[in-house]
Amino acid sequence: MKIVVTGGAGFLGSRLIEALLSPAASDLVPGLSGILSVDLAPCPVQDPRVESVIGDVADPAFITPLIDADTALVYHLAAVVSGQAEADFDLGMRVNLDATRVLLEACRHRARTPKLVFASSLAVFGGELPERVPEDLAPLPQSSYGAQKAMAELLINDYSRKGFIDGRVCRLPTISVRPGKPNAAASSFASGIIREPLAGEPSNCPVPLDTRLWLSSPNTVIANLVHAARLEGAALGLRRTLNLPGISVRVSQMLDSLARVGGDAARVLVGHEPDERVQRIVCSWPGDFDIERPLRLGFHVDEDFDAVVRAHQRFMTTQ
Repeated sequence: MKIVVTGGAGFLGSRLIEALLSPAASDLVPGLSGILSVDLAPCPVQDPRVESVIGDVADPAFITPLIDADTALVYHLAAVVSGQAEADFDLGMRVNLDATRVLLEACRHRARTPKLVFASSLAVFGGELPERVPEDLAPLPQSSYGAQKAMAELLINDYSRKGFIDGRVCRLPTISVRPGKPNAAASSFASGIIREPLAGEPSNCPVPLDTRLWLSSPNTVIANLVHAARLEGAALGLRRTLNLPGISVRVSQMLDSLARVGGDAARVLVGHEPDERVQRIVCSWPGDFDIERPLRLGFHVDEDFDAVVRAHQRFMTTQ
């Protein structure tokens, strides 16, 4: 039996594949024969159990043969990020929505009903929001990215209801601190204002310092994506969507953590030049969630943002 990971060459996908190959995840797919990474580039994980297939995730002729009778578990991570989806509507619709439908149809027409874990986003929420978002709040996205994720969520819930898949929708917090270079996501600064100063480089904060963000470290997100596949569908019931745990942190508090961990020399490297495009997207997102249900289901949460910054600092020293 095999696992298919779309977006397997990306930052999150490659880390997830490494986690899925570890002995701690051996219970997910007993008798695992391999992991298929589906992306526009080869997966960087060097392991004989990983096969990279390169192609267009929205092309039925490419995707359909990859989901076969041996496919036990699918992770759908391939996406166009928030800022890029807002700037290029057609590309966002093709990758974030059309490709999801293509993948679901490929799963539907297989004799085996695979588990499917979909990486959604807190960007499905927007508009008038309560101080803390409850589990059952209806999505009202204020970006094309959020709307595309919300539509995909509805498809996954309905395909699960029909028994075509056994789906789980994981609404990811903003991930911080991401290693590497900035990307086109509107939330990219949430890593940049920590990552660059710790490396001795300047960074810019484009949103007000009192902006609240819902954050999770990369390690915790990966652990929660693995855990989502471990859950039985009956534990989720009719509601297949989960607001993954995070920590609610104001940007000013993030910079306080930067100063405590990296010192004042790191803190002074963060400038503050507003960006209306980024603010329009990021400031429409909720900054706090009720996470009683996911915690009860066994999902993990970071200790605090100081711990997140220290973890990134340790990671960088090993590179």
